[in-house]
Amino acid sequence: LCFFTLDLMALKEEKVVLDENEEEDQYENLHDFITGEKSFCCSKTEKTLMRKRAQESETQSYFTCLRFGKSFGQQVNPKDHKRFHTGKKTFICQQCGKSFNHRGNLTRHVRVHTGEKPYTCPQCGHSFAQKGHLNVHIRLHTGENPYICPQCGKSYAQLGNFKIHMRIHSGESPFTCQQCGKSFTRKESLDKHIRIHTGEKHFTCPQCGKSFALKENVTRHMRTHTGEKPYTCQRCGENLKSHMRIHTGEQSYICPHCGRSFTHRQTLNVHIRIHTGEKPFTCQQCGKSFTQHGNLKVHMRIHDGEKPFVCQRCGKCFIEHGNLKVHMRIHTGEKPFNCQQCGKCFSVKGTLKSHMSIHTGEKPYACSQCGISFTQQGSFNSCSLSLFLPASNSWLQKKVLSFVKKSKQN
Repeated sequence: LCFFTLDLMALKEEKVVLDENEEEDQYENLHDFITGEKSFCCSKTEKTLMRKRAQESETQSYFTCLRFGKSFGQQVNPKDHKRFHTGKKTFICQQCGKSFNHRGNLTRHVRVHTGEKPYTCPQCGHSFAQKGHLNVHIRLHTGENPYICPQCGKSYAQLGNFKIHMRIHSGESPFTCQQCGKSFTRKESLDKHIRIHTGEKHFTCPQCGKSFALKENVTRHMRTHTGEKPYTCQRCGENLKSHMRIHTGEQSYICPHCGRSFTHRQTLNVHIRIHTGEKPFTCQQCGKSFTQHGNLKVHMRIHDGEKPFVCQRCGKCFIEHGNLKVHMRIHTGEKPFNCQQCGKCFSVKGTLKSHMSIHTGEKPYACSQCGISFTQQGSFNSCSLSLFLPASNSWLQKKVLSFVKKSKQN
């Protein structure tokens, strides 16, 4: 009985091994090849058929993958190609443990650790770890852009950039923020956007310690310390790129909602929030939201009491630079806003706007209590105040009502 039990266990183990081998053979039979030396197939009939195909084939290929019908030259090993289908990764990096299905991929990967860059550009001497990267780089010198958009004709040196561009036409935005649902055409754009939510700021200015979420922002900020202005307009000497659109009048970015055009993409993005009602920048202290980060920054000064803009003549401080600019006109006497009808000048645009209602007869401020309309908000405020004054203060009430009547006559 003991021997019978042992024999039965041995038979079971053998059956398991046979079943595993059979399963592997069945899987590998899905990946048949015709080669010049050997034929990988699962039956004699298929073997004969594949040999006939190989003889009839006009191409001088070393072997053909029957799964996809792709042919390969002698430089490709059939066993290496088979790993592409089976998913086996037998080549392991000794430094980080990452595995690869081809020796060549491992060889290229090892250069990440060694820093080896064997492929050098003959024109500028720049070196690369992979030959493909060198080929793409050389197109910078030759000007070759082999990937052309069939819809707008724009061309690219790299296939990846061409694919990203095509998403503009297709409307595809595969990278979505899990926190706010905003989608992007590029993963890099999503990674940058996420830092708005996390508040992560990796890049710090070595001179003043100010931190930034993006590397390009700290690079631009550094120029405030160095005074560097690398981009100069050939026409007027001002800084370049987006500035040139002032001269050309180019407005490439068009709002899909109202058709309004803009010279800068960022300006368009901010404008679109008028239509969508999106206010992504929220004050953590009072909950008020804003369409622009700059507006939130200014608002925060109300809470912390910061007034960074100081008048050099009288020492008065302001929260916004615009307010200081308007205040300076008191000292200079400047009145840049002129009435086209009577020639009267004003230092503030809002004052000119109120003055214009004298000529037009417009009275936009109406009191909801008494129905009287006013040309100026000040008169409207006085009317509203008089309604809430106590009866005992009749003298002040009369003064206010007298002012209201005069405003109504005007």
